[in-house]
Amino acid sequence: MIKQQGSNRVYTRETDETGRSVIRVQGTNRDENRAFIYMARHFHALGLPVPELYEVSEDEMSYTQEDLGDTLLFDHLDDLSLLERTVRALARIQVIGAQDFDWSVCFPVPSMDGRSIRWDLNYFKYCFLKGTQLEFSEPLLEDDFDTMTAFILAQPADSFLYRDCQSRNVMIKDGQPYFIDFQGGRRGPTQYDVASFLWQAKANFAPERREHLIRVYLDELVKLTTPPSPAVFRAEWLSALPHFVLFRTLQVLGAYGYRGYFERKPHFLESIPLAVRNLRDLFAAHRELCTQYPYLYAVSNDLLFLL
Repeated sequence: MIKQQGSNRVYTRETDETGRSVIRVQGTNRDENRAFIYMARHFHALGLPVPELYEVSEDEMSYTQEDLGDTLLFDHLDDLSLLERTVRALARIQVIGAQDFDWSVCFPVPSMDGRSIRWDLNYFKYCFLKGTQLEFSEPLLEDDFDTMTAFILAQPADSFLYRDCQSRNVMIKDGQPYFIDFQGGRRGPTQYDVASFLWQAKANFAPERREHLIRVYLDELVKLTTPPSPAVFRAEWLSALPHFVLFRTLQVLGAYGYRGYFERKPHFLESIPLAVRNLRDLFAAHRELCTQYPYLYAVSNDLLFLL
């Protein structure tokens, strides 16, 4: 058995009939399994760094895949060269992975639409904010949610959005990063995955390292997309990034609240103060967010008691 932190899927390491080590995944939702199976085959055929899929059960409730070992990127966050390779590979999955992709297989929705954005924002409200027992104004909070939803929907969204791109979902084999757990992927903006990766609470990247890795990532993204004006593209992309960092941080707090407050999993409870600190630092570094999301800014100050 392989221990999982936030998933109900069951992972086991086994030896198949050829004698090779494989990872067997027993899923709980057939549509989610189908999404992963399609994505893994699609990405692997394009030469992207994901585990190779070997066998799928007739009922599609379990499958075996390449065993990438036990080394997580999370345990090597001091290796700058490895981080650079990871963000370049992320850009390739987002852009190359979107080529000839059948978005209809995505689970539970094919794209980051308005409804799915509100799911994540309500995740924050109901699973985290109410769990803190903090008094707040629901109408004022919903006003900021409306503003954020409209902003996100106005951004270019023609790439593969990994959705849970964080260092615990990157395995290291032979010195190279491989991405796992992308079954929740869908069509969406590229900034979301960068926000997920570089603002992961327990990764705790220094601002200077984040800025460096964003430059490395954008160099690769520009190379892959060849925009008419790279300078304008970079400026617009960077201008939108803080909004996605805020959105992702709220979603993550919802997940931490659900797994921590309701499922009583210590790992997630430990991460809550780190994510709240990210929220505080984000508003401090980007004063324009305080104006655009005034009530979320006020709530973030009230949450400082969790630190």
